[in-house]
Amino acid sequence: MSENTPEPKPEPAKGPEPSGVDLARVALRAAKEQARARGDAVRQKKQARRGGLRSGAHADGRDPMALGSAINRLITERGWEAPAAVGGVMGRWPQIVGDDLANHCVPEKYDEDERVLIVRCDSTAWATNLRLLAPQLVARLNEDLGHGTVRLIKVLGPGGPVQRFGPLRAPGSTGPGDTYG
Repeated sequence: MSENTPEPKPEPAKGPEPSGVDLARVALRAAKEQARARGDAVRQKKQARRGGLRSGAHADGRDPMALGSAINRLITERGWEAPAAVGGVMGRWPQIVGDDLANHCVPEKYDEDERVLIVRCDSTAWATNLRLLAPQLVARLNEDLGHGTVRLIKVLGPGGPVQRFGPLRAPGSTGPGDTYG
């Protein structure tokens, strides 16, 4: 053969293909070599001498936290401040509006997009009274929740009973709902 012609390489002997355990060992060996190249092995030895990963005298991300702190962090991360505050108002409704009004008017829903609080009253008289008090109530709620949280209070009258059709119904009447506002 001439000097420029490459010699043919011998083919490796065909044996059994490596199993999953063998492949895992090869992958582990490669990972260890890469870690040594990066210098991670030195850091791991130092941590092993100190007793491994552990919390010291100073607070870090691994320390347990109080339930209230965890909930507050979750509310802040998810952007639920306004709905949570309005939910708190619904729980404190009697302290905010007074016992008389709270006995007859109940907050039902808060529409976050429109910033509207929907309140249902048990009679048309109380619904009218709440409509007259709505501007002062919006101001009081915004003091408590932050400016602009509640833009409008939508007041609903009583739902009234279900209209029934049958022989006892007067023809042409709208039923008991005709007096509710």
